[in-house]
Amino acid sequence: MNKGRSSLKSLAVIPARCGSKSIARKNIVDLGGKPLIAYTIEAAREAQLVGDFIVSTDCEEIAAVAKAFGADVPFIRPSQLATDSADSLSVVRHALNFMEEKRGSMYDAVVLLQPTTPFRKPSLIDRALRLLSESKLDSVVSVVDVGASHPYRMYSICQNGVLAPFVDGVDDPMMPRQKLPQVYIRSGDIYATRRSCLLEQKSLIGRRSGGLIIDPEYAVNIDEPMDLEVARLKLRELGGV
Repeated sequence: MNKGRSSLKSLAVIPARCGSKSIARKNIVDLGGKPLIAYTIEAAREAQLVGDFIVSTDCEEIAAVAKAFGADVPFIRPSQLATDSADSLSVVRHALNFMEEKRGSMYDAVVLLQPTTPFRKPSLIDRALRLLSESKLDSVVSVVDVGASHPYRMYSICQNGVLAPFVDGVDDPMMPRQKLPQVYIRSGDIYATRRSCLLEQKSLIGRRSGGLIIDPEYAVNIDEPMDLEVARLKLRELGGV
């Protein structure tokens, strides 16, 4: 267990199921000479405010890799929580219930750390937990500026084929980027959520949620093969290879 300054007793959960239609064995695919999941394990291990951290997987191979990099894998996830339709909330709540029964005590918060966002820094995890601890927020979620994919530039297509602005009231669809209002999208790096929010609101993102803005430089979310190639290029730029 890491020691840091936080009033919250936290559990970090790294979900890593076997199945992946886009990239074979995605969670342990090679990235710069290490399995993808290793980057998230290392970040969780080095974060000062994370209490316990575990990997939740349905796969013995992933479990062995995770243990080799220092993660606790206290169970093999039930198959019904490892399907394409299984939601993250159910996975997190299962892990929370298991660990609370195992430890005989309750956690204050859970941090979901997806292996598919490998470039988060340990300090970012600490910032999320510190913000959650020092506020009355239900959750803290990492976000990144949408950049060129701004909703003011988006359209829907009517039945007659005519473009219609997706956001009502946009007077100038050619507005320079510098004049566009700042808009953010979830980056996928961090979901820090109070236990009460998970159980009572049944959500990873509470009604009162804070945004933790991350540097677009590190905002790589690996879903498709092209994302993996981008991550490999980014790793070289960051000096990781």
